[in-house]
Amino acid sequence: MSNDPSNSAPDAEGAAANKTLERVPWGATFRGDVEPDYVGPPTLDPYGEGGDLEAFFWGNQDGDLIYKWHHYLPVYNRLLETFRGTNVRFLEIGVFCGGSLAMWRDFLGADATIFGIDINKRCAMFDGGAATVRIGSQVDTAFLDRVVDEMGGVDVIIDDGSHQSDHIRITLAHLFPKLADRGLYIVEDTHAAYWDRFGGGLHDERSFVNDVKQLIDDMHHRYHEGEISHPALAKHLFAIHQYDSMTVLEKRTRMAPPRSSMIGVDRAGVFDQTVSAGHGEN
Repeated sequence: MSNDPSNSAPDAEGAAANKTLERVPWGATFRGDVEPDYVGPPTLDPYGEGGDLEAFFWGNQDGDLIYKWHHYLPVYNRLLETFRGTNVRFLEIGVFCGGSLAMWRDFLGADATIFGIDINKRCAMFDGGAATVRIGSQVDTAFLDRVVDEMGGVDVIIDDGSHQSDHIRITLAHLFPKLADRGLYIVEDTHAAYWDRFGGGLHDERSFVNDVKQLIDDMHHRYHEGEISHPALAKHLFAIHQYDSMTVLEKRTRMAPPRSSMIGVDRAGVFDQTVSAGHGEN
């Protein structure tokens, strides 16, 4: 799910980019810190709605380690189905133990361009397997630019990196404008935004969840007189989907301003005059 901070590179660049992560206790984060109803046996039954992704995940006994919340798989199965068998350009932030890159390759197919980035230098061992891997920080915008340029653009981005709200915010603001039209930007493990050590908290302005609430207002900026909180996203933010611990943003060029029309015969007599699509009164 996220980079193991205990394995982060000891060099100055790695320490500077992930200094906040050094205080995060690895291992207990997704066990003792969640509600009791999330705690269960190590292996649970599949949801049964994740299709080939679930099949790969549960059959990955001998493959590189994959760490995903079970309920993500049906969501990804629906979201990514349209990209299967295409030359989609796919970027995952947070390589971890490499297994998810193999899962994406199996699901998306041979024609997909799949890149993974991670600050942990050990992740370079996964380069050239199922995907291309580059080592760098998700808040290093020059590094991000080089990766996107190497990819030839990007259609789908998954942020499964540090989970620090300020890191998510920086990466999103920089990469969303580079996302192709009709692309998807997905942020995983947003429950971390409710925890102080990840730079958040309930009703905390620092939290990425608070950003999502602002983005809903930004998406409707034509209908209110308030300020736009995230101008890099507002213009082409077409939809926001919020799942448990997963935020999905759709990018699409929209008509400006949006338009509505009435088409058909008013047999109910609501209007005293005839109306037609796009012309108003006749």
